[in-house]
Amino acid sequence: MSQDKTHLEKAEWDEKEALQVIARFTDLKGGLMEALHGLQEAFGYIPPESYDLLAAAFNLSKAEVYGVKSFYHDFRSAPRGHHVVQICQAESCQALGSRALTSHVQNKLGIKLGETSHDGHFTLEAVYCLGNCAVSPNITLDGKLHGRMTETHFDSLVKAVAL
Repeated sequence: MSQDKTHLEKAEWDEKEALQVIARFTDLKGGLMEALHGLQEAFGYIPPESYDLLAAAFNLSKAEVYGVKSFYHDFRSAPRGHHVVQICQAESCQALGSRALTSHVQNKLGIKLGETSHDGHFTLEAVYCLGNCAVSPNITLDGKLHGRMTETHFDSLVKAVAL
């Protein structure tokens, strides 16, 4: 299994499976982080139902578990959409128009950065360098990198996956 499940590989909440994932890490120093990664791998996100289980397993409060989970932006609170758009927000991309592109994409998809559309079709995420600075601004759509992104090119990409 991959380090992080793709947006299409989501599992339904299963307390027994969650407990099995958590149990693998309870004896490790820093095990809470590993358990959070394990849950996200298993379910595609960190189900809120797991907070009490994690708190009990690591002798923490539910608030402490939530605090750790919410501090790290890679931990998701909900499943991703069928299509994931990531827009680079690093300096090179900003200098070549990623802020305006981000506004356009948010308007086009009807969601803000960090959100998933109500129909579950799109998730929009900020990233901070895709390593493709020479052809900024950059996005990924379902993991495929696209450089020199324009509003028109983005619209055609979205139209192609929306069919």
